[in-house]
This record gives sequence, C-alpha cells and structure tokens, in this order.
Amino acid sequence: MADTKREIERKYEGPPAGGDAPLPDLTDVPGVSGVIDKGVAELDATYYDTADQRLATASLTLRRRTGGDDAGWHLKLPVSEGVRDEIRAPLSDTVPEDLTALVRSRIREAELVPVVRLLSARDIRHLVDASGTLLAEVSVDRVRAERLSGGAGSAEWTEIEVELADDGDPAFLDKVEKKLRKAGIKRSASASKLAKALDDTAPRKPEKAEKAEKAGKAETAGKPGKAGKAGTTGKVADVSKATTTAAKPEPPDSTPRTAGDHILTYARAQRDAIVELDPAVRRDVPDSVHRMRVATRRLRSTFRSYGKILDRTVTDPIGVELKWLAAELGVDRDQEVLTEHLTTALDDLPSDLVTGPVQARLSTWSGARRSGSRQHLIAVLDGKRYLDLLTTLDTLVAGPPLREAASKKPEKVIAKAVRKDFEKVADLVGEALELPPGSERDLAMHDARKKAKRTRYAAEAATPALGDPAADLVKSMKSLQTLLGDHQDSVMVRGALRELATEAHEAGENAFTYGVLYGRAEQRAAAVEAELPGEWEAIEDKGAV
Repeated sequence: MADTKREIERKYEGPPAGGDAPLPDLTDVPGVSGVIDKGVAELDATYYDTADQRLATASLTLRRRTGGDDAGWHLKLPVSEGVRDEIRAPLSDTVPEDLTALVRSRIREAELVPVVRLLSARDIRHLVDASGTLLAEVSVDRVRAERLSGGAGSAEWTEIEVELADDGDPAFLDKVEKKLRKAGIKRSASASKLAKALDDTAPRKPEKAEKAEKAGKAETAGKPGKAGKAGTTGKVADVSKATTTAAKPEPPDSTPRTAGDHILTYARAQRDAIVELDPAVRRDVPDSVHRMRVATRRLRSTFRSYGKILDRTVTDPIGVELKWLAAELGVDRDQEVLTEHLTTALDDLPSDLVTGPVQARLSTWSGARRSGSRQHLIAVLDGKRYLDLLTTLDTLVAGPPLREAASKKPEKVIAKAVRKDFEKVADLVGEALELPPGSERDLAMHDARKKAKRTRYAAEAATPALGDPAADLVKSMKSLQTLLGDHQDSVMVRGALRELATEAHEAGENAFTYGVLYGRAEQRAAAVEAELPGEWEAIEDKGAV
C-alpha cells in the first residue's frame, strides 16, 4: 500500500566527481546545535518513464531504489519549487499498480520502461537543535548515471542536498543556504538528479544538425506567435482520429495577439489542469475533485462561448464528453458539499432541537454514498472513455479548429462573445424574477446560475485581452453565481432532508429535527429570492465589457 511524504529540499552543485566536497561548519547556522555524521549509504535507483519521457517532461519521477532507510518504489509529484509529494510503495519486481494509476493521465496506454540508473554514495549529516530534534538532513551525493534506453551514455557528478525535517519550518533552509553561499556553494541548475542524468547522458546530435536546429530557432524567435492557421473554415483538425498516445504540452509561441491566441491559451490551461489534477483526485486530496470539475466546465464553456473562434462542429462532440466527465466528478463532489451543508446546519442547531440519533444517521447516509461514488470515480479515471478524452484534448490544442474570426483582434471578437453570454444571463434572471416561489422558480434560478458560470468563464478567458472591464464582469458573475448557488444548495439540502426524515421514520426514530432543518433551509432560500432583485440591478447597472 502506497503512503505519502511531503518532501521540501534544495539541491546544490558540488565539485567535479572524484574531487573533494567540503561543507562549511554548519553548526554556525542559527538554530543548529550539532551536526551528526550518519555515515555513507550506497543507493541504487532505476528510473522509469515512457520511451518519449512523458513523466520527465511533466517533472514527475518514478524510481525503484534499494539501499538507505527508505528502499522501495518512489513517485515524486511536483507541488511547488523545491516541494514535492513523494508517494512510496514497497519493493517489487514491477511497477506497483497504485503508482501506475497516479501517472495514467500522463502515460495513457504507453509502457513504463527503465530509462536511467543512478548509483549514489550518499554521505549523510543530520542538523539538530539543542534538544536533539532533527532540523534537516544534509547529504553529499557522488552520483554515477547510466542511460538504459534512448542511448548508452554515462555521467558522473557530485551534488549537495538539504532536506527539511518533517513538519520543519521552510525558513530554516534559507539559513542553511546563506551559509552554503558564503562558502561558494550555489544552487544546482537541474531540478532533479534525473533531469541532470537525462541531459548529461543524452545522445549528442551531429554538429551540423545541431547548428541547423539553432539557426532555425533563431529564425523563428522574433516572429509573432500564431494560435494556428486562422481563416480556414472547413479545414479543421479531425480530433476524432486522435491516436492513443499523449501529446506533449505545446506552450504558446509568444505573447497572445489574436482572438484565437487568447482563447487557445485559456483552453490549453484547462486541458493542463485536468491532466495535472488527475493524481490528486485519485489520492482524494481535498478540493481536487472540485478543481478538476471546474476545469472541465471552463473548457466546455469556452467551446460554447467562443464558437466564432473554435469550430463547434468539432468542439461540440468534445463538449459532450466534458459534460460527461463533469457529471462523473460531480457524483463525489455534490455529495461532499451536501454533507458539509447538512453537518453545518446541524451543528448550528440548539441542542434542545436535536432529537434522536441525527448525527449518526447523517454520517451513515453520507458514508454509504461517498464510498460508492469514490470507487466509481476511480473506475472512470481508469476507463478508456476518459483516457480517449484526454488524447482528444491533446490533439485539439495541437491542431485547433480555428475559424476566420480567430485571426482578428480580440477587442472586437472576444468582447462580442462575452456580451452575448451576459445578455442570456439577463434574460434568465428576468424570467426567474417573474415566477412565483416554487419549483418552477427554483429551476429558473438554477438555469440562471449555470449561465452566470458560463459568462464568468468567458470573461476569465477575455481578461488578458480586455483588462479591467472583463475582470469586473468576472467579479459580478461570481457574486451572482454565489447568490444563486446558495439558493440551489437550499433546494438540494431540502431534498436530502426529506430522504433522511423518511429513513428515520421507517426506523422508528423521531423525525422532528429534520423538519426544523427543512424550515431553516426554506428561510435561506426565501432570503436569497428577496436579495436577488437588488443584486441583479447593481450588476445590470455595471453592464458587460
């Protein structure tokens, strides 16, 4: 079974392999009372990746290591600069299924193969405070790298690694670094040992080919970036013929200039978010399901809002798949949010209004639904339909189905699309306000909420091009979305309370408390309905972009 460790470390360059690697006297570092020599550990690590190095491209590392006190399989996922989550699994002859699943969104159906072997002699020192508590581990690693696929090169180097102790203060690393810098020791230019090994052992191109490549890059460096070949209506990328391999991310060539540039930049960011959040969703990291679901909605909304830029005959079928994925993610997320609302409402209730085992029933009800949805969600992420969707998105951003308007200036094309969405929100809010309280108004307000989300996402995509007017609209739509969301939450809570009350009654329990909670939820909905006219009037006065 895999477990997780948050790793906060910094790497520094040592002298050439075979030379001395003296460290300064680290007892001078503020807070350090002693430096304990822990001896030398011999480490043997084999790193795995796809043949085209998809994990390395995404700054992920997967290795099987023997030696030291943490032998086993290690998957390292980047969190921020110098911070990674290390997922560990016991030693085995093949890559553990748990770890393979965590890189599925990157590798798809590709095989994981050994790419590099690193043999390290690690000279370890512990920095401790006056009480003997570990502050950080400092190691001097003498490394030999051997290429196992894609070449047969080797390299040697020495590096210094400083890893913060569990639950330590990251500011302590600054103190250590200050001491190292004074001794002439500088940060490593490579993000990891694997990155350096891949670079140092890569087959070298013939001199002529290398010069030609550099000349080609220099020639295109100053040219304006293009999102694709605009003005090609009817000549769109056939994403239905996507292969089963994952395309590497394609960063924009330069600063976005055209309408197509801006929308593709936003769409690409949502594709990246879905892929990057996959491991977190599988690990049940808090808020990860919600964030992944939002990325799918943003992307689908982009396709629908900007149909003048991206051909909808191509994007609509992809939108169907994104809607399916959002719904699957929502099974878990909606239950999570609903449970939070019910728990908070129960906690706010005076104790004399709580009769019967309400908390126990709520926990049982929620747990049964969450455990089932959780298993289903993992099956979805392992399924062919989801993986095909990821590949289709790769193909779309690599060869976007741009229409003629994509080549035009964003101030005109994008602003028009945002205003059109805003007008639809206005119509839906107006319809909801004309209806009497009841189920029809509930549905109308829910529709207005969904359209407000779409308009918000359209304005988000427009903000880099349109500036403050679009940013202001994002805030307005977020405020409206929140208000209408509170109303929809009340609708969902009341439905759950009816279900819980029925279960309690059938079990012979007192259902009084569920009725009290239902009444309070009705009051919250009425308060939102009373607030909506004033909120919408203020938004309308500001207008769209």
